[in-house]
Amino acid sequence: MEKVSFVRNAPQVFFNSAGYFKSRYKTFGKAVYGSNRWVLLCLGLLNVVLLIVAVSLGIKCAKVKESSIHVTHSSATQPTSEYLHDNHSNVIEAGENLKKTLETAIKNHTLLKEQIEQKKSINDENQRQVETLRTEKTNLQANISALEGTCGKCLPGWNILNSSCYFFSYLESSTVKKNWADSRADCVRRGADLVVIDNQEEQKFVSDSIQNMKTTTNRWGNGFWIGITDVHSEGTWTWINNVTMLDRRYWMDGEPNNRGQKEDCGVILYSSISPWKTMFDGPCHYPYHWVCKMDSR
Repeated sequence: MEKVSFVRNAPQVFFNSAGYFKSRYKTFGKAVYGSNRWVLLCLGLLNVVLLIVAVSLGIKCAKVKESSIHVTHSSATQPTSEYLHDNHSNVIEAGENLKKTLETAIKNHTLLKEQIEQKKSINDENQRQVETLRTEKTNLQANISALEGTCGKCLPGWNILNSSCYFFSYLESSTVKKNWADSRADCVRRGADLVVIDNQEEQKFVSDSIQNMKTTTNRWGNGFWIGITDVHSEGTWTWINNVTMLDRRYWMDGEPNNRGQKEDCGVILYSSISPWKTMFDGPCHYPYHWVCKMDSR
């Protein structure tokens, strides 16, 4: 049997006399010669096709990869987006709840404020009523004291000394003052007259009674009209009962002085220096408090 050798020989390439490219292969121990122009052309086309296929495959793979990444990214971001959306909704809902709570608190505050104002008004009214009741109580106690002190011999609000009753206008009103003539008219209306001081005991009683009845820091403004005048004869001081005052010991030092030629009515005030020297003369038109006197019952 003849043996066949499979030894590959290197190709031999040459150009023939016509200028064609030729090669010779020895295959299976035999030499092979032929034209390779079409072979090379086919190989070139094949390479182009392979290149196109490779590029197409590369593009396809890139698109697939991009799509995969996009899907992965969408899958990864979707829960986050949903989570943020849910949180946003929760925040809005919580804000609405807080707003409603705040509105309710404001309404409650307004209502509470109105209730406080109402209670304050009621309390102020109650306080005024309490003050009124206290004033009435004080007046009643004063009347009781007056009745107890005078044993019913004097009217309520009047003070008693021996067999006479005395009315001090300050006790009825600390702000109302009158001139001498109007003060006397008020005493007459009450069934009395301006006080006529007959003795030292009465002088001291009247002076001590008005000690705390003051309306000003000016001592001359705290006087009380009494029933004596020299209007009919300058320098001749006569009580309203037509008794002429001869004893000048009740006048303050330097009084009466008829200052300005217009002081014709008698005034009494409290003196810490001497309870006897408490009288001075004043203008009859000047407003003072006054002292009335009447016999007890």
